[in-house]
Amino acid sequence: MKVKKFVAPSMPEAMKMIRAELGNDAVILNSKVVRKGGFLGLFTKKNIEVIAAVDPQPARQSADRKKEVSSFSTSFLAEKKREEDAELLQELKELKTMLKQLSTNVRAGFSHYPGPLNEVHHLLATQEVSAPLVQEIMADLLDRWYTNGGNATEKQVFAWAKEIIKEKLSPLPFGGISFQKKYINVVGPTGVGKTTTLAKIAAHCVLHHRKNIAFITTDTYRIAAIDQLKTYAKILNVPLEVCYNLQDFHEAKKKLSDRDIVLIDTAGRNFRHPQYVKDLQSIIDFDEEMETFLVFALTAKYDDMKAIYEQFSLFPIDRFIFTKLDETTRYGAMLNLMMEYKVGASYLTNGQNVPDDMMEASVEHIINMLFGVERV
Repeated sequence: MKVKKFVAPSMPEAMKMIRAELGNDAVILNSKVVRKGGFLGLFTKKNIEVIAAVDPQPARQSADRKKEVSSFSTSFLAEKKREEDAELLQELKELKTMLKQLSTNVRAGFSHYPGPLNEVHHLLATQEVSAPLVQEIMADLLDRWYTNGGNATEKQVFAWAKEIIKEKLSPLPFGGISFQKKYINVVGPTGVGKTTTLAKIAAHCVLHHRKNIAFITTDTYRIAAIDQLKTYAKILNVPLEVCYNLQDFHEAKKKLSDRDIVLIDTAGRNFRHPQYVKDLQSIIDFDEEMETFLVFALTAKYDDMKAIYEQFSLFPIDRFIFTKLDETTRYGAMLNLMMEYKVGASYLTNGQNVPDDMMEASVEHIINMLFGVERV
């Protein structure tokens, strides 16, 4: 500690001297009035004597404290940021969990719709109707529910749901071949049952409509496919022409010019290869005399069905044919495809028997399969 005595005419002046020499941290230890000068005790001057002291350590301590405060502040902010990051991470984890649960609930058909509307939502989700289409149907259903005062039986609600779907499907074309065009072309990927379906259509034309028909096949990649179609042609007693290129196709058309209906079978190959579609264009003349049906197997994934349509959409697709209905219990893909691409359906097949396991498609058939025979 540094101690020093100061003498000044007044206390304010003494304080100035103390601050100037010892600084603002100086403390006064003692002060008293003293007299100086004069003669024989006369004419003396009164002064203030002040003893002040200062400790140089506090300044250093203050600096250290500032460092400590600064260090503490930095550490505190860093810790707080870590806590905030941890909270944010936890919130993100909780959000992901909620989204997973929501996705699971949607797939399971869980919903908060009032009364029997929940049952409709569950059925549509179970049938794998696409989420956007389910939302459209449920929005219309809610409107009818509240217009009716929120009071309707389950039977009435299901009837409304059927009416809504019927209204959506009604503008689309349904039914078998129109008999207004001579050439019926069936296209689609491998394994969907094109050849068998074509044989069923041929038998239907001969037995029910008494049409004079013929076959053309461009499926030269599989000998078994040609043999299969030859068998059907022999049973029906109708001609079969095999075409390897576009010239063969035009010659076959001339040979079969006297026929009422000519049914064309195409090769089933990997739909993911665009070259397959180009090959078809080089063999078949897709003119205005032709109806083209795209065949889907309902056992396929819906995303694959959409990819199939995108590949074959280079051709003018008149209607869809859905096969293998007997091999699945989920029929929502039919509704999804028709509503998304605004294309109707011509035939539905549910087995291998020719010509029995096939029916002409209709709105009523589609709805009945979606809702099940117990709700028909």
